[in-house]
Amino acid sequence: MTTSLTTAAASGDAEPTAARDIATAPVRTAASGRGKRRPRTPLDPRPSIPLTLVTGLVLVYTLLPLAWLLINATKDQNGLLDSFGLWFADDVNLWDNITRTLTYDDGVFLRWLLNTLLYVAAGAGGATVLAVLGGYALAKYDFPGRKAVFAVVIGAVAVPGTALAVPTFLMFSNMGLTNTPWAVIIPSLISPFGLYLMWVFAAEAVPTELLEAARIDGSGELRTFLTIALPLLTPGTVTVLLFSMVATWNNYFLPLIMIKDPDWYPLTLGLNAWNAQAQTAGGEAVFDLIITGSLLTIVPIVAVFLLLQRYWQSGLAAGSVKE
Repeated sequence: MTTSLTTAAASGDAEPTAARDIATAPVRTAASGRGKRRPRTPLDPRPSIPLTLVTGLVLVYTLLPLAWLLINATKDQNGLLDSFGLWFADDVNLWDNITRTLTYDDGVFLRWLLNTLLYVAAGAGGATVLAVLGGYALAKYDFPGRKAVFAVVIGAVAVPGTALAVPTFLMFSNMGLTNTPWAVIIPSLISPFGLYLMWVFAAEAVPTELLEAARIDGSGELRTFLTIALPLLTPGTVTVLLFSMVATWNNYFLPLIMIKDPDWYPLTLGLNAWNAQAQTAGGEAVFDLIITGSLLTIVPIVAVFLLLQRYWQSGLAAGSVKE
């Protein structure tokens, strides 16, 4: 009898004790966790000092040449030689330098600018159209020789453009197209990297189920491509267009071997001709115009990037297909 009462009393004390432990457990856990760091997640990463330093170095490496170009474009010929390269001279001559650059030698800079715009519009624009059409066809159609085309495209991406310069020159020379705009435009139409990029992008961005649904509804292939596939390919199309534009705008070696007439020079060859002018006997040194012209050449590319960056978005087809 005594043993039973003792056991009951012990069990009766255990139940309130267990209840008190359960009630005070969150308090103890919170108190013990105050000194611990909150775990980080991919959405809330821990700041990395080395990564911040590397990013800062890359930023300085990228912006320092632009800062040098902008600062020195405000100097005249004497200011370039007498002042520190990363600081302004006593007089700011940016507007005068721009005016002289546009009017020097009967406004030949504007001629070079129009030539460059022609090469970019025809070459880069045509390369983008061909890349979009070819990439879409390779991604969404099955036909004999598809794997062979894939191998050729991958091999063409690995071949540097300089390795094809001499054969291209000989071929165009035999056709009588050298020293003409076609010698720059036609080679620019071929973009293996752009074709491969659109191939990969179209395979993921355009669901096959959407195309099949459009065909079932009676839509033709051209209408399906223009109304369904092409809007979904906009981010990839803009990316290929920008890559092609930058490559054509900065192209130097191909026009150098293809064009000898200064009237068909792009900006790259024209500025180089001004630079070589100072090394010739009796030539006029126009380093201030060269720097100002270099500044003017990057303005269109920067403007295009700023205008087209809003098209760089993904997930346009998210939710359009229910699986």
